[in-house]
Amino acid sequence: MEKEMIIVIDFGGQYNQLIARRVRECNVYCEVHPHTITIEKIKEMNPKGIILTGGPNSVYADDSPSYSKELFELGIPVLGICYGSQLMAHVLGGKVDTAEVREYGKTEVNIDTSSKIFENVSENTICWMSHTDYIAELPDGFRVVATTPVCPVAAMENAEVNLYATQFHPEVVHTVEGTRMLSNFVYNVCKCSGDWKMDSFVETTIAQLREKIGDGKVLCALSGGVDSSVAAVLLAKAVGKQLTCVFVDHGLLRKNEGDEVEAVFGREGSYDLNFIRVNAQERFYSKLAGVTEPEAKRKIIGEEFIRVFEEEAKKIGAVDFLVQGTIYPDVIESGLGKSAVIKSHHNVGGLPDYVDFKEIVEPLRLLFKDEVRKAGRELGIPEYLVNRQPFPGPGLGVRIVGEVTAEKVRIVQEADFIYREEIAKAGVDKGLGQYFAALTNMRSVGVMGDGRTYDYAIALRAVSTSDFMTAEAAQLPWEVLGKVTSRIVNEVKGVNRVLYDCTGKPPATIEFE
Repeated sequence: MEKEMIIVIDFGGQYNQLIARRVRECNVYCEVHPHTITIEKIKEMNPKGIILTGGPNSVYADDSPSYSKELFELGIPVLGICYGSQLMAHVLGGKVDTAEVREYGKTEVNIDTSSKIFENVSENTICWMSHTDYIAELPDGFRVVATTPVCPVAAMENAEVNLYATQFHPEVVHTVEGTRMLSNFVYNVCKCSGDWKMDSFVETTIAQLREKIGDGKVLCALSGGVDSSVAAVLLAKAVGKQLTCVFVDHGLLRKNEGDEVEAVFGREGSYDLNFIRVNAQERFYSKLAGVTEPEAKRKIIGEEFIRVFEEEAKKIGAVDFLVQGTIYPDVIESGLGKSAVIKSHHNVGGLPDYVDFKEIVEPLRLLFKDEVRKAGRELGIPEYLVNRQPFPGPGLGVRIVGEVTAEKVRIVQEADFIYREEIAKAGVDKGLGQYFAALTNMRSVGVMGDGRTYDYAIALRAVSTSDFMTAEAAQLPWEVLGKVTSRIVNEVKGVNRVLYDCTGKPPATIEFE
């Protein structure tokens, strides 16, 4: 039996993958498609509902993505968000204008709770606004169901034909009751039953991998992180000894991490895997020498990864498939859809043009981080691995601002080890999405003992996040930060200053580069 599905049509906003994640939290499968998807393809997919996303365009711009009225006459419920709401109004005969006052940030919205999408939502609730244009006149058949002091149509509906629109973003955490609103659309309007469960994903994926790979040989890029570990165990369940896991120690890992990964997945570990460790530290340092631009570093690391895997594949002989732990945020942030490129991930946008494998297999490509963890639990992976905090594929290469050298790696490894150790000792790691030390490219004057120093500044980062698409800086206890600072400047040679990063995402990213 085919699973029910909601499709998200992407018009280029940065929050678009969050919509899919929120829908999946309602146990309904959701896929994101570019705005170029045709009406014919939508009919073929037969979704239970359609969500139109935000985006940077104006509906009146010549190059703005658009649809004809036919999209809204399919008999499929539609929810427009931000640009999607303006597009709905514009196409159906309403009027969209440029607002005199731009709305951005947390905004109090007055809600008409008689609307199906606002059932059990507070009459006054906080929502996230981000728009310059606004709906000035409603299309025929619509009514206003939410307002703000400066936005007369914060939400509208034509309930008779199941068309709904919100000017605000229900998908982001800053919209306090946004998940309930999306759940209302999915269940009250689209009449979904909720058949998307992680146990069925694991079972189906293993069967699909077994069918796709057949008797072929598989090489898995294993970093020891959550994503690649879950991908490796999925493949092991699917094809067993046809799988070889290659762990590349590129010299950009956290302190002792290479040995820890080998202890878990190697000969003495818990998994019956073909495991190969490649020590390629000097090779990566050589390639990165003199390189300071972040995207260039990412692409160098990404390409070198692939070259190492190709070499190992040739040693194994006739490897058909390369498996990677790519997940959904990697895909969207690498700009592979309509959305802008934020950064290239080494296993997505960082791939070279030519890769010497029959096919790259990415079984987790459509999952968010929390879904990957759920899949890991379904596979029986231990909690300490499933809950391990994320670590970027390019490793410390993107936590060292500027040129990467062995000495800088040593500095950030030692500082990061101290930071993580003290966070754990203080018991404040619970609830943190990610925390780490980064090495800035700033050197400043200090005094240690009776002598002048001119050393680097370490930046500490800790964020609270549920989805890694948005995040807020964690408010760590001052005594913990003080102890970490004291230890780092005393124990790590080359550092005389420690800073704490108070910036959220957006406007920053979680990583430094």
